[in-house]
Amino acid sequence: MKTRLLLIALCAFYFGFSQVPSGYYDSVTGSGYSLKTQLKNIIDSDNDGLTPEFQSTDPGYAGLYTTYVTSDSDSYYENNGSVLDMYSEKPDGTDSYEYTHFTDQDPGSGGTSEGEFYNREHIIPQSVFNQVTPQRSDAHFVVPSDKYVNSQRGSFPFGRVENANLTTSNGSKRGNNLDAGYSAGYTATVFEPIDEFKGDIARMHFYFATRYEDNVAGYSYSMFNGTSDQVFDNTFLSILVTWHLQDPVSTREMDRNDAIFARQNNRNPFIDHPEYVQMIWNITVDTEAPTVPTNLMVSNETSNSVDLSWTVSSDNTAVTEYDVYVNSVFNKSVASNSTSVNGLSPETTYSFSVLAKDAAGNESAQSNSVNGTTLAGGTGGSDCASETFTNIGAPSSQYLDRMWTGDDGGTWTATDARTDQTLTDAAITIRNGELTAPSISGGIGSLTITTIRAFGGGSGTFTVQVNGTAVGTIPYGDTEETTTINDINVTGNVVISFTDKATTSDRVIIDDLSWTCYDPTLGVDDLDLDNLITVYPNPSIDGSITINIPNGTTSELNIYDITGKQIVSKKNIKEAIQLSSLPQGMLLVEIISSQRSITKKIIIR
Repeated sequence: MKTRLLLIALCAFYFGFSQVPSGYYDSVTGSGYSLKTQLKNIIDSDNDGLTPEFQSTDPGYAGLYTTYVTSDSDSYYENNGSVLDMYSEKPDGTDSYEYTHFTDQDPGSGGTSEGEFYNREHIIPQSVFNQVTPQRSDAHFVVPSDKYVNSQRGSFPFGRVENANLTTSNGSKRGNNLDAGYSAGYTATVFEPIDEFKGDIARMHFYFATRYEDNVAGYSYSMFNGTSDQVFDNTFLSILVTWHLQDPVSTREMDRNDAIFARQNNRNPFIDHPEYVQMIWNITVDTEAPTVPTNLMVSNETSNSVDLSWTVSSDNTAVTEYDVYVNSVFNKSVASNSTSVNGLSPETTYSFSVLAKDAAGNESAQSNSVNGTTLAGGTGGSDCASETFTNIGAPSSQYLDRMWTGDDGGTWTATDARTDQTLTDAAITIRNGELTAPSISGGIGSLTITTIRAFGGGSGTFTVQVNGTAVGTIPYGDTEETTTINDINVTGNVVISFTDKATTSDRVIIDDLSWTCYDPTLGVDDLDLDNLITVYPNPSIDGSITINIPNGTTSELNIYDITGKQIVSKKNIKEAIQLSSLPQGMLLVEIISSQRSITKKIIIR
């Protein structure tokens, strides 16, 4: 369910451990934005006629370093009294560097890399409020920070980073905001702290919006909406409230609140009363995780891959993806409840598990793990990956940058591309752009692709690159061409791209792309067997295929769908066999001989 989180029951807990002065919040009677104004009157520097009356003071900008000795010393992680910096602290490990109060203070120069000096970081940038006081020296939102990371965060707002262009030593990130789930609505650059401190930073924002309620409507900042009541843009309010709920108030925050109160005579009410956030902003956020995936099964083991399938998870909104783990290490994310894991070693047992995610970023626990063992033989020559472009989206004649989830669950990209042309079926059309596959393990031996030029133009080629190195060219012209590049022979993880089209104005349709895995330890006999066993046509448009078996070879044939359901089973096959009426979708053809087992993927349109 979407939960309106009322944390009133926690009040007694916080009062029991935090040194809130008697009567400090006695004047609070309201809710909504009137409650925020009442809190502002308690924590500001004015005499508002309250009983008791607490007027905040300003120890000055230089005085922040003195405040930090009591408010931001590490008595919680290393417990050694070093400066506690949210951008470098590693809660579960050894910090990459530490600072001593005063000794390592910013001298006014240097700080071109992490670990040199610490200075003062304004969670709401100084440029937003024109460096005026008391904002500039308010320790409730001005914190100690590594000088270099402070400069790299700059004035960027806080958010959820999708693709990082900077990652600090403790995992804080800078990059474009994830325009999905609870952070949907903003795509520009943001800064994301680690999970341990997300709630801390959210409550600093709520403090600022309340303490400076009389001024904030005049501040121009991407996180603000130009009002004095809501203060925050809807996207950033969703982010802050979610972080506030996901990372509750800690003992370290309560101690910091007490230390700052002793220095400047006001408190952050959202640390003392975390329930005030919901009482004021009254928004609902999704904090319910999907159910744990069940019935995880391993099937269709080959020498280099296995298929996984599981029962779909349920969620109050919708499950958006599943993360797949191999031997407890993240392998990939997929949108459906089945996938193939490639690039495995022969005759090796692996442990597999999956977890589910929803649009808000909530994660289930990992499923029970199941084991699967790959078969004997090498990985060379068997299909490693294929792409039919089925998931490129609705047909569109506009040339745009495209991104979609491929047949094997990875993210494909195409630039300056349209989606309304077809070859075998759905296909991608490239004008003056490139096509790039996701990183896929298992290496690459050979690559096969079908092309044709659309509309007018001439003939030409694409350059095929593997991990940034050219390995060959793919031709195109006014007739359909299927081309194979052999002996590419690159091991490990590979990223394949098609670049440098000969004529930028030519519009080329691409379809039915596949490549084989590569392992240099593969035996010659295995390679020969792979090459001699053929399945065609692939893709099939009428549900019929022919399987050629080498003369003198007796084989067993099994065909499965992607859920692991067996569709065909035949034994003692000694020659070519024709099959018809196969169901649409991706099928796995398993051929077992006395030498080895071979699995080939086919597409039935």
